[in-house]
Amino acid sequence: MPKEWTAKQEREYEHIKDSARKRGASAERAKEIGARTVNKIRARAGQTKTASPTSIKGKSPQQRGGQRSGHGGPKGLTRDQLYNEARQRNIKGRSTMTKAELAEALGKD
Repeated sequence: MPKEWTAKQEREYEHIKDSARKRGASAERAKEIGARTVNKIRARAGQTKTASPTSIKGKSPQQRGGQRSGHGGPKGLTRDQLYNEARQRNIKGRSTMTKAELAEALGKD
């Protein structure tokens, strides 16, 4: 447990990790899912020194409830996540692209 986490956050991490394992995720992937979720909650609460815009904006992990986990609803990365990757790869015209166009430009279609 990172020293910055509270006891409640540690319990949340363990619960999320156990739940992911029950759904069939590997032990390593379950740890990652739990840590990312707790760290996003911490970022939204202002408990971290730095936080990405995608961690602060949008729905919290509890509100989203697995919407991007591949069980119906929007799938895959968000437009902002695709845009950030396009920026890192220096793809021209990315600011005017739609989510579908960004995915195609990145080869994620």
